[in-house]
Amino acid sequence: MNRRWELPPTLKWENDRLLLIDQTRLPEELVFIECTTPEAVAESIKNMKVRGAPAIGVAAAFGVYLAVKDFRGEKGALSEALDRAATILRDTRPTAHNLFWAINRMMEKARETIKEGVEKVKEALFAEAKKMWEEDVEVNKAIGRNGSQFIKDGANVLTICNAGSLATVWYGTALGIVRSAIEEGKRLRVYACETRPRLQGTLTLFELLKDKIPATLITDFMAGYLMSKGKIDVVITGADRITRNGDVANKIGTYTLAVLAKAHGIPFIIAAPLSTIDMNIARGEDIPIEERDWEEVLFIKGKRIFPEEVEVINPAFDITPANYIGAIVTEKGVCFPPFEESLPLLFSHRR
Repeated sequence: MNRRWELPPTLKWENDRLLLIDQTRLPEELVFIECTTPEAVAESIKNMKVRGAPAIGVAAAFGVYLAVKDFRGEKGALSEALDRAATILRDTRPTAHNLFWAINRMMEKARETIKEGVEKVKEALFAEAKKMWEEDVEVNKAIGRNGSQFIKDGANVLTICNAGSLATVWYGTALGIVRSAIEEGKRLRVYACETRPRLQGTLTLFELLKDKIPATLITDFMAGYLMSKGKIDVVITGADRITRNGDVANKIGTYTLAVLAKAHGIPFIIAAPLSTIDMNIARGEDIPIEERDWEEVLFIKGKRIFPEEVEVINPAFDITPANYIGAIVTEKGVCFPPFEESLPLLFSHRR
């Protein structure tokens, strides 16, 4: 089935600047903001104008390039400018592995070409960032093809946060699987958790409604009720970091869904590119969890909804242990438990 998907790419390079969809202004308006410095890219990542691990990674890659785009000087000063940019970008959000993967890939490309001169480094970095942009789209489509087997015709799919086109360059990971299933002619409905406190469920609904995919919004704690009534057939989420043993860091609330899914015998599936897998971390307890500002919980759309004296915690992510996960879908294939054995095979195949 040929299907036209409506959303433009989340980020694009145009007229010597990086353009990002400002996701803090969705769903009311779809507008792009421009970034011409690594500081501007870092601010957009930290303040969640761009979000989603794959999108953050590619944005950071262009942020590294912006540090040297107009550079005029010696190789030593160029290296210093790159190091400064890398540090600024790394300090934005600690949990998403794609951010660090992309920056490291750009810095490695700079090291490979520095001996050839400043202009060669600039050319190589721009080409690498563009390549990562193009790769992300193809990776997402491959994840979709590999994961569509988990959606049966007529299925009800539950997801949390946004793992769609807006969380990537385009197409999406979890919603990429949904889109692929629809392209195969399957009928389905997506139930989207609102995802407090930043309400990323509004982004998921924005995508689904724009593409005319049947969708229902639920508050986060309605999920167990729907499962108990046989209304959910599969849970599919994205991921921000996956460890060597298959533990997964994803948006806060994901762990709750995994526990509920296991209690009700519902498949719980993770969709993520290889760049989300951190083989240097053995288990989930070692993943740094970002703690965000209290105001995200205390305010909605600029209006305070709780008393001033209330205390708040605001972890942005939680850890879903591997034993709650039925499969991890990547662009290179589907991994099943035990993940300590199946995940390394993806990387040996790539080599």
